[in-house]
Order: sequence, then C-alpha cells, then structure tokens
Amino acid sequence: MKPRRRTLFFVASALLLLAGICWVCWIRWSQPWGDQAVKFTPARQECRQEGQLRYCINRDAGGVNGDWLYHLHGRKLDETIWNDPSYMTAMIQGVWQQMGQRPPTVVTLSYGPVWLLTQKGKAEASGLLEQIHTDMAAIEARHGRPARRLLLGESMGGLNALILGLSQPERYTKVAALCPGVYVDSPFAPLSQLMAALERTGADPKIGFGVFRLARQYVADDAEWQRVSPLALIEQDLPASISRPQLYVSNGLYDRYGNFEGSQRLMERARALGWQTEWHPIYGGHCASDIASLARFLLPG
Repeated sequence: MKPRRRTLFFVASALLLLAGICWVCWIRWSQPWGDQAVKFTPARQECRQEGQLRYCINRDAGGVNGDWLYHLHGRKLDETIWNDPSYMTAMIQGVWQQMGQRPPTVVTLSYGPVWLLTQKGKAEASGLLEQIHTDMAAIEARHGRPARRLLLGESMGGLNALILGLSQPERYTKVAALCPGVYVDSPFAPLSQLMAALERTGADPKIGFGVFRLARQYVADDAEWQRVSPLALIEQDLPASISRPQLYVSNGLYDRYGNFEGSQRLMERARALGWQTEWHPIYGGHCASDIASLARFLLPG
C-alpha cells in the first residue's frame, strides 16, 4: 500500500473509531442509567411448582389477613414478579404497608412468559382454563383454604383474570384487571374490520396484529373466542343464587395495545347489568394505573 493511501486508511479508521466511541457514549448518555426503585419491605416469598404451573406465595412481613389474592402476570414476566422493586406490584405492597393494613396473601401464578386461559378446544394450546382450576385446588389443598379469593392481573394477566373471574364468578369476591386485553372485535373478524379497529383505538398496528395472531394460537374460531371473551362472558344470565364479584378495571387512554375501548365497553355493560364496578380511565399509556385506589380495592371492605 502506498504511503498516501496508507495514511488515508489510518485517518479513515481513526475517524470511524472516534465516531463509534461517540455513538456508544451518546447511547449511554441518552438512555436511563437505572430504575426508580420502590421503597417497600419485600414480602416473604415461597415458590413451588404444581405440574406445569409455577407459583410463589407472598406473605407480608407484618402479617396477612385471611384473603388470598391470585396474581396473574403480564406477558414475558414470571411468578417471582411480586417483589420486584421496579414494578407496580412493589408499589401495591408499599401502599398497603403505608396504610398499616394487613394485606392478603398474594399467590402469583405462571404457566410461562406467554399464556392465555381458554377452554379446551381445537387449538393445541387450549385447555388452560380447566387446568388452572385443578392446579389452584391443589395449591389450596397444600397450603390451606383462603377466607376469600381475589384476582389481579395486568395486560395479558388482566385478560386472564377477567376470563377466570367471569367464568366462575361464585369463586371470587373481587376481580381487578389492569389494561386487560379486551377487544370489541373478534380476532377472526375480516381484515378490513380489524384494520378499522386499529385506527379507531389508536393501537400500534404491529402490536395489534401480533395480539390477533396470539389469540389464534389458543382459540380456533370465533365460536371458541366468544366462550372466553369478557364482553361475551359479562352477558351470561347468572342465577340469582350466584354471587357476582366486584370488578375493578383501569386502562390508559393512549394504550398502544388498543385496550381502552374494550375495557370501557365492558364496564358500561357490567354496570348496566347490576355488577358492582370501579372503572378507572387513566390519562396515560399501556398499564398506567392508579395504585392507591387499586390497593384499597384489594383490602377487605
């Protein structure tokens, strides 16, 4: 290589290296350097497995009341999430401690990072709705029966909490669903209808079509979807002898999953049908939540 070309090569290499260093420094500087941690005392956590179900029992260090709160986590989380100091579960625990109230025992449930409670049908992944009843009964047989059962879930877990609570309403006293995946339109609706729904709700198209594809892994057709859709379950004609759980639902107006419309519709129908409800529309994005009102809702009273 001639001297001039060699010099140009080294200069270009040095400039590229300098540009790379500057880019790395900018990325480091422009992104968060850490997480805002919640000030709280972590619950005592005992984790086990029941068949495919992994679960953790979380008991507040200051004592618990006789209720059990079953927590169904969001997508890509797991059963250990309750004590995460950067997650909203820690905020709930912290509010309970600030209130000086003995909270419920929290039992977090997980079948993996992604799962949907559906009745056994044609889809290979279906059948978890029947399975979770069996697994929860086994947990209670091992650890004791609660005075009352409560449900809490966020995002994917919010949908699962509604499916579980509305499928067997007599088993649960309260059901809280944060940013649940409730949709007015079936995932089996025509493409033009789904595209209109994405535009109407302001959902991110990539996320929206991803949700529709995910639903099709657990239900094979529209008839199977209607068996688990909260908007269909809320319309069930329940006998007078069956008690209805109190419902708490919140959702951010600018939810990029497009969940606000369905959540609001669900609460309107539940209220019209005589359910005791708390609807918390939030000015924010996906899973923005009012932790204080949620923490109060999950306590006795």
